Amino acid sequence: MCRLTLMKKILVVEDEAAIREFVVINLQRAGYDVTEADCGEKALQVYETDPTFDIAVLDIMMPGIDGISVCKELRKQNNEIGIIMLTAKTQEMDKITGLMTGADDYVTKPFSPSELVARIDAVYRRVALAQMRAKNKFKEELKSGEFILNMRNRTLLKRGELVELTQVEFQIMEYFFSNPSTALSRTDILNHVWGDDYVGEEKIVDVNIRRLRMKVEDEPSLPRHILTVWGLGYKWEA
Repeated sequence: MCRLTLMKKILVVEDEAAIREFVVINLQRAGYDVTEADCGEKALQVYETDPTFDIAVLDIMMPGIDGISVCKELRKQNNEIGIIMLTAKTQEMDKITGLMTGADDYVTKPFSPSELVARIDAVYRRVALAQMRAKNKFKEELKSGEFILNMRNRTLLKRGELVELTQVEFQIMEYFFSNPSTALSRTDILNHVWGDDYVGEEKIVDVNIRRLRMKVEDEPSLPRHILTVWGLGYKWEA
C-alpha cells in the first residue's frame, strides 16, 4: 500500500486519557493529522475503516486487545505502516516482543514531547522514502545469491518465494545488499536505517537482525547469510 501524501496521518492508541491527550496535542503541533483510539478494539475498527495511516503509536499495556496484538494485526495487513510502541521502563521483555512482532521502534514512558516527535519523525521519514521510491520506481532489483530484492515493489524473494519484511527490515536488507561481505557496525546500520538523529538504543539493531534471521536463514541459530562480526556488528554473505 504505497501512498504519497502531504498529510502525515497517524493513529494514536492509548487507554490513559491524559497520556493520549498529551501525545495527540504534541503530534498535532508537529504537523500530524492525528486520529485517536482508547483501546485496541477501537484501533482495529478505525484502521479497517481507513487503512491509509502512515504511522501507528500503540501503548503496550491496554485492557482487552493489547498493543502487541494490535501491532501483529496491523503488520499482517500492511508491511509499510510505521509502528511505534509506548512502553514503561519495567516492560523490557514487552519492548523486545513488540519489536519481534513488527514494531519499528519504542518510546519509554515518561517521555518528553521533543523525544516523542523526533522518534516519530524518524519513522515517518522511512515510510515516506519507501513510498517515494515505490512510486518513482527507484532502481528495480538487487540480487545476492538466492535472494532478489525488488526496489519497486519493496519485496524480497528467496529461491523465488516471497519473504515478508517490514520497512525497517527491508532497509537493512537493502543496506546489506549494497555492501556485501562488508562488516557494518551497529552504529553504521543505526545511522543508515534510523537516521543520524535517532535518540534510541543500539540494541534495536540486534532485535531486527534476530527477526531477519528468522525470516531469511534456513537455520536461524546457525546463520549463513547474516553473520555476526564480534565486537562490531554484522555482515551479509550470499
